[in-house]
Amino acid sequence: MWHYHNLPLEQPAPDLERFLIQLNTEHTDFFNPAAPLLVARAPGRLDLMGGIADYSGSLVLEMPLAVATMAAVQTNSAPTITVCSTAASGLNGQPIVDLPLAALRVDEQPISYEAAHILLNSHPETAWAAYVLGTLVVLQRERQFSAEQGLRIMLHCEVPIGKGVSSSAALEVAVMQALNEQYQLRLSGREIAMLCQKVENLVVGAPCGVMDQMTSACGEDNSLLALLCQPAELQEAVPLPEGVEIWGIDSGVRHSVIGADYGSVRVGAFMGYRIIADLSGYTVASQTGSYVEIADPLWQGYLANVPPSLWEAIYREQVPLAMTGAAFLERYGGTTDTVTHIDPQRTYAIRQPTAHPIYEHQRVRLFRALLQQPATSAEQLILLGELMYQSHVSYSSCGLGSAGTDHLVELVRITGRASGLYGAKITGGGSGGTVAILARQNADKAIAEISQRYEQESGLPTTILRGSSPGSYAWGTRVIHNIR
Repeated sequence: MWHYHNLPLEQPAPDLERFLIQLNTEHTDFFNPAAPLLVARAPGRLDLMGGIADYSGSLVLEMPLAVATMAAVQTNSAPTITVCSTAASGLNGQPIVDLPLAALRVDEQPISYEAAHILLNSHPETAWAAYVLGTLVVLQRERQFSAEQGLRIMLHCEVPIGKGVSSSAALEVAVMQALNEQYQLRLSGREIAMLCQKVENLVVGAPCGVMDQMTSACGEDNSLLALLCQPAELQEAVPLPEGVEIWGIDSGVRHSVIGADYGSVRVGAFMGYRIIADLSGYTVASQTGSYVEIADPLWQGYLANVPPSLWEAIYREQVPLAMTGAAFLERYGGTTDTVTHIDPQRTYAIRQPTAHPIYEHQRVRLFRALLQQPATSAEQLILLGELMYQSHVSYSSCGLGSAGTDHLVELVRITGRASGLYGAKITGGGSGGTVAILARQNADKAIAEISQRYEQESGLPTTILRGSSPGSYAWGTRVIHNIR
């Protein structure tokens, strides 16, 4: 039987207990019982404010959730990496994926990101493993690490998948933290997060910002992680005021940052920055293909640094509502985004995706300032809620809303302050997923009633998310032994 030892009493780990039950009942033959396991844990995250503005340099406020993903690793002599996840079967995936160690190197050199993307995403039933195996690809290329032994990795995923609460980041971070300890790589929490973003951007192919990985790696229990995404400046965590609680309700509408809507909005935002830089007289310092570098001493390359007043007074009417990729490339050559690619045949909305991060950064800064006031008043909560509602509407204006999340937000608004509910918004990459709710403590009944009513009216199942837990770096690792 697998057991853990020396876990401090002040750190209860019910999800670790559930993982042990799974190991001891369902996967008794996966690991070598004569060698210990190393287990890491990484939570999902609830995006309270900031969301998709992260890639434009916004401040974001993120809550590490109570639900998490665990990764257990063990080395062995076989020249193979074997990954197991029972969650994969629920998504019509193959639960166990094998990859020869030799596949990670070509002519004794680390496999390229392009080749790794093709290799690990070529079969839909095994593509989930790219989030796991991609960590080794990134460590090879960025840290000159090379696995000399085989590796077995088992995953226990309690973060809801496809709900906009960063199940993918939790998976990447848990695996990276386990490898960090297994191979004594001495990576900091921030380094783990940045490397995991490369996994998602360059191996998986999802054009996400870094806030998800940073929250999963560096978040603090019961506090909002404050991250200025320029590119990843961790600021002082923001504790929730006494008497205030954050909830999440899953809309039942599956979310994906790999989807075309998210990617096109990101492209539109970077097109908008390129146009604003051109209008401001900032020249192209260098160009490689459709990637350009701009000499920008004022905005430093980030839309979030453009004040809303200047956007309205100078730039708004000069930034087109939309533009074809071909017309944009002909006039401007490319964008400063290293992650996305412009399709010449596609028409991209530009003005609204550009406006969103400019205003969102301002909203998040105001939100944090209100949270940091010494006393929590009803007026304060009303203002915080209004900022959330504004953010939600702005998502929809970008084309990243959904009927389900709109319905949930409206139910929160209707239920209102009399029931202790002050604000709600879509989260993460939008287009479905989870709605974040700002509430007074003891709003359990109101949250449950909204969830029940939504299920009855939409016919979709919901999941209520509550509570917090520390990020992977603070949680550390646990050693598991098999004791007969």
